[in-house]
Amino acid sequence: MKHLVGDEITVYSGGTGPDENLAADAVAALAEIDVAVDGQFPKPIDNEILKSVDRVVILGDQAKVEPIEGMKSEIETWLIIEPKEFGIEGAQRAAMVRDEILERVEQLAEELLG
Repeated sequence: MKHLVGDEITVYSGGTGPDENLAADAVAALAEIDVAVDGQFPKPIDNEILKSVDRVVILGDQAKVEPIEGMKSEIETWLIIEPKEFGIEGAQRAAMVRDEILERVEQLAEELLG
């Protein structure tokens, strides 16, 4: 989102079971479209952030996040096609997932900014 709209939209990210490091294939796929992830690291979902944001988006149907008291936003799930189910892995998989998420992020930015 930041590479599309700069500081016009604040974005937080977190996971239900974050790994120790960012996935190398994902980092490389983002670099291909000049998206830097410097300073980013896997982190858990923060309940205080959940309460403060205008939109909560969950990627895929594996992560389960329940609404918490005080949230002002509903939880939206973006189901994405998993290339692994078609035998596509590695860099090609990461690029396909990146492109699908990018399309949705572009739509979300347009919706939020009008």
